[in-house]
Amino acid sequence: MIHQDKEIKNTKNKTKPSCCCSHDEPAHSDDDGHNHEGHDHEHNVEGSLFKLFLPSIVSFVLLIIGIGFDNYFPQSWFTEYVRIVWYAIAYLPVGLPVLREAYESIVKGDVFSEFFLMCIATIGAFAIGEYPEGVAVMLFYTIGETFQGMAVNRAKSSIKSLLDQRPDEVNILENNVAVKVKAKDVAIGAIIQLKAGEKLGLDGELLSDSASFNTAALTGESKPDTKKKGETVLAGMINGNTIAEVKVTTAYNDSKLSKILELVQNATTKKAPAELFIRKFAKIYTPIVVYLAIAICLVPILFVDNYVFTDWLYRALVFLVISCPCALVISIPLGYFGGIGAASKNGILFKGSNFLDSISTIQNVVVDKTGTMTEGVFKVQEVVVKPEFNKEEILKLVNVLESRSTHPVATAIHNYVGTIDAAIDLKDIEEISGHGLKASYNGKELYVGNFKLLDKFSIAYDTDPSTIVYTTIAIAYEGKFAGYLTIADEIKEDAKETVSKLNKLGVKLTMLSGDKSNVVQFVADKLGITKAFGDLLPEDKVNKVNEIKAKNETIAFVGDGVNDAPVIALSTVGIAMGGLGSDAAIETADVVIQDDKPSKIAMAINIGKQTKKIVWQNITLAFVVKAFVLILGAGGLATMWEAVFADVGVALLAILNAVRIQKMKF
Repeated sequence: MIHQDKEIKNTKNKTKPSCCCSHDEPAHSDDDGHNHEGHDHEHNVEGSLFKLFLPSIVSFVLLIIGIGFDNYFPQSWFTEYVRIVWYAIAYLPVGLPVLREAYESIVKGDVFSEFFLMCIATIGAFAIGEYPEGVAVMLFYTIGETFQGMAVNRAKSSIKSLLDQRPDEVNILENNVAVKVKAKDVAIGAIIQLKAGEKLGLDGELLSDSASFNTAALTGESKPDTKKKGETVLAGMINGNTIAEVKVTTAYNDSKLSKILELVQNATTKKAPAELFIRKFAKIYTPIVVYLAIAICLVPILFVDNYVFTDWLYRALVFLVISCPCALVISIPLGYFGGIGAASKNGILFKGSNFLDSISTIQNVVVDKTGTMTEGVFKVQEVVVKPEFNKEEILKLVNVLESRSTHPVATAIHNYVGTIDAAIDLKDIEEISGHGLKASYNGKELYVGNFKLLDKFSIAYDTDPSTIVYTTIAIAYEGKFAGYLTIADEIKEDAKETVSKLNKLGVKLTMLSGDKSNVVQFVADKLGITKAFGDLLPEDKVNKVNEIKAKNETIAFVGDGVNDAPVIALSTVGIAMGGLGSDAAIETADVVIQDDKPSKIAMAINIGKQTKKIVWQNITLAFVVKAFVLILGAGGLATMWEAVFADVGVALLAILNAVRIQKMKF
């Protein structure tokens, strides 16, 4: 029965992410249809920090001693071959892995990788006798790569640990005895005994009368959620202070948490425009700087009278070190991944960094009323049945007909009337979009829906719907108006806060609903929403959204992922409320708000804005510093030490800037 606003959206195609340079990651196809390889900055950074940095420590100690012998306490034996061998030994712990990476990249067909640039630059430095600088460049590059790998791993593991809250083992009841088994081996229908403080391993139905659950890991909401018998409980929820029994309804791998975890882990497959640009840019940029470095080394011979090959080669090598695109290639995806992680921590799931970008530019938020700004939990307030009809019989007929609908209104009627009368056999049941339901019983027509349904079938009524401030369900039987039910829905506690936050962000809010206009206006007035429209059919909602689109403004549509497909298709970003309870929402929305809180709409927009700001800070930082030092290097005014800062230093600064978004409070 179509009483209110719902939506669904077509699933977008997914693509696999990559960066400009390649190693240790399988090839994949990007958005332009070409195959690329990903630059994996993880570098197997597991293990103790000492073991992780041991090669760098060895190189650093040998480098410092060598520089000391060169400049501060000269040794007669530290000359010629001894000096070369000393610096070569200092170079090998950090240089060999990069040389291997460069070789593997070349074998795979990716000649112009950052490893290739580092190898040319450092080997070239050795060739012209700049041994300390050659070691220093490779040393600091390796340290930078290690820190980058740690940052990437920490970002990924924090998100995984945040979401993958499933315990490996659960206690199931067999002959009233608790037996510990592997969670993945538990069959549907088994009964889990959940002790106080334990995490639920699989989705299920609560068998106990009631239980309180901590859902913070799933929704970011610290307030306990009390469930009653028969309600759905989900994997990852932590039981409160009483023993609870849960009947398993979903296989381990099909739980909501499994789907959410998969969604977040795959989120980086949908890339933001900035990521796509940097990836394509780096593919062109890297070979260009190699050829420019060759030109810097050789072309001056045609124009400079006192040309010295080693001087110009040194400038070219400095140019190569500076030009490495690593700061951009890793810090930008890490920035978006950090944004996705920050959102996940707050119970908001983005299906890709492209949606983080899109939501940051949203100018209009269009929401449905029921389930978004209101609780969507209806209660029957008043029952008015004409004296010539049997009230009990009419309510039983309405209850049976509404049982064919999944709408919250149907649930409210069922809760009020009670058990469905199995003896009532309705025929010719038909759903009339935007109006309600009709059926026949003993050859008599039954209509249950809004008053537009009665208008459609020319059934006269003596009630003015505009005078009733609640949602009204009209009833007609035997071609006559039989009466109506009024049903009330509570406004969500943070709905007013949502309106205020969206106003502060400069986002315009519009509320659309299939509910009566006076009900919609009543809710809008309470919340301070200036644009609210009721009595809308699905096509009317499309027209309202098209009116906004005609102004060339971006739109986010918010609903619960069940209906209104045309409106969602028109929106820039589709946001689903109640993702934990709706498979359709998880599968089809661009953004899923897990705890039904409308205030998370503003939070999602803010996270998108902050993520985009950080990404562009990194792009600007990398380009400005590199361009400045590149000019100095080409002019012979920058040494390898400045080059190291322009590459490794900028990369580390960009990465530190990128990961700070996960520490922000929104």
